[in-house]
Amino acid sequence: MQKNRDALKFFQAYIKEMIDVGGINLPKSISASLGAKLGKLLKRRGISGLENTLKRIYNVLNAKTQIKTIDDNTMEITLRYRSRFCPLGGEYNPDRAELIQNTICIPYTVAILNISHPEYKYSAKIMECILNSNQKNCKYRLVKELKSIDNN
Repeated sequence: MQKNRDALKFFQAYIKEMIDVGGINLPKSISASLGAKLGKLLKRRGISGLENTLKRIYNVLNAKTQIKTIDDNTMEITLRYRSRFCPLGGEYNPDRAELIQNTICIPYTVAILNISHPEYKYSAKIMECILNSNQKNCKYRLVKELKSIDNN
């Protein structure tokens, strides 16, 4: 377990350096690009259903995923980890929370869903984050809007 955490800490330092060197758009672009590639892979493998896709994404990060449907367009996703350590952002650090959420977490997830479920447009709002709550949960609301079909 310690080797995994050391690798994640290296990854997090790498992301921080990337932001320092290239600004926030660099990791945001890379996150969206990697998310799109994963979305294509999931689609090729026949992974169907929005909830199933979300569970697959977070299973890789060793998160227990709970999905609650709020209404036809809104879901609340709660990710529970074994410790107070986020695989993407690290340990409690409120100063970095919004930056990690907006440059990595949201663009990555939205890109995966845009490719694997292209009939909708997605947006997400973080409600709870390990980086600023110092708890074991990450919680966000995912909103989907049916894309309009333009006949022109």
